[in-house]
Amino acid sequence: MSTPFRRDSWKWWICGLLLLASALNYMDRQTLANVSTRITRQFHLTEELYGNLETYFGLAFACGSLFFGWVVDRWPVRWVYPVVVCLWSVVGFSTAAVSNYPELLVCRTLLGFFEGGHWPCAIKTTLRLLEAKDRPMGNSVLQSGTSIGAILTPQFMKLFLTDQPDSWRPAFQVVGVMGVLWLIAWFYSVRETDLQKVAPAPGPGLSGGFWRAVWSRRMLTVVIIISLINTGWQLIRAWLTKFLIQGRGLTDTEALNFNSIFFIASDLGVFGAGMMTLWLHRRGCSIHRSRSLTFLGCAVLSASSLFVLILPKGTELLLVLSVVAAGSLGVFPIYHALTQDIAPQHQGKISGLGSFLAWCWAPAHKYYGRLVDHTGSFDLGFALAGCAPLLAWVVLALLWGRDPAPTAVRPSAAT
Repeated sequence: MSTPFRRDSWKWWICGLLLLASALNYMDRQTLANVSTRITRQFHLTEELYGNLETYFGLAFACGSLFFGWVVDRWPVRWVYPVVVCLWSVVGFSTAAVSNYPELLVCRTLLGFFEGGHWPCAIKTTLRLLEAKDRPMGNSVLQSGTSIGAILTPQFMKLFLTDQPDSWRPAFQVVGVMGVLWLIAWFYSVRETDLQKVAPAPGPGLSGGFWRAVWSRRMLTVVIIISLINTGWQLIRAWLTKFLIQGRGLTDTEALNFNSIFFIASDLGVFGAGMMTLWLHRRGCSIHRSRSLTFLGCAVLSASSLFVLILPKGTELLLVLSVVAAGSLGVFPIYHALTQDIAPQHQGKISGLGSFLAWCWAPAHKYYGRLVDHTGSFDLGFALAGCAPLLAWVVLALLWGRDPAPTAVRPSAAT
């Protein structure tokens, strides 16, 4: 039976749904970060204990990435993806009912595990939808959802937060319910035969299968890159509100308002990275060189985090933080495009394995908290976190190698 014709606009509509899934993913994640100071006070936590919440979330995210990466290569993404979104939404909703720190820790751990399935599913989808030259832009649309979710969350939280200690709870419930609306849109837009019609050929020299890809130099490269950029970004994301309120004396309202500005800047960085990659390619740069130059530009912006060591509270500090936001998240679409060059037929497992190894560094949150407990300052850890993408670019430049030769596209059975 012939497959119904799909217009090119449909591909970008699906990318828009991926954007919304990323937004929900981050809203469920950022609700806690936006009330981190309240949570610390209500449950009488040290900074190290708060860091444990992020550590357990991250380690569970790592395991979820690996598990769902394997699942989405074995079963159709049309079904795996909505199951993942449904499960993390249920856990996010349940967080509103916690009454003590151990219960909160369990909820954050489960949330991390189920949210770990988002990226293998989403990257598998853009791989099936888009040609290599369009993937950085498609991945930018996907990645920008994280910023949009984080932009909306502070303003969303302000609708609920009052002087009452428990006023943060309803926000978790409402965000959880939003996942149901996404499920309806997904099943309406994606048919049974979509995303299964064509599979890209294996990357150059990697026709030997998954394990040959795992032990390749390029896999080593992307693992080091994601370990650096993800650890840096997650430290900045999770500790930003505390940095602003406890480290620089902003009020809750001022910090929430700047959170939205911060993630607007990160969204501009993500879209800018996709557009810059396309612009460079159209002007004669190879696909990989255009990605590498864009990555370098974003990494330099992120490294401006070093200025927080000398800047007090004020406009200059907020401007620098906005630049850091644009650079530190802008590198992610390039990273995702690199993983799609390794072994496309094993994309779910490649993405999942990369995320697993990257999130194994989640204990950095615990030690960041311990550093703050001992020094009383958030500055040094924040400054170093912003430099991580620059080190990642050095790894990319040294290890990736020459541009791959073009590969043909061949038909494949549904997976």
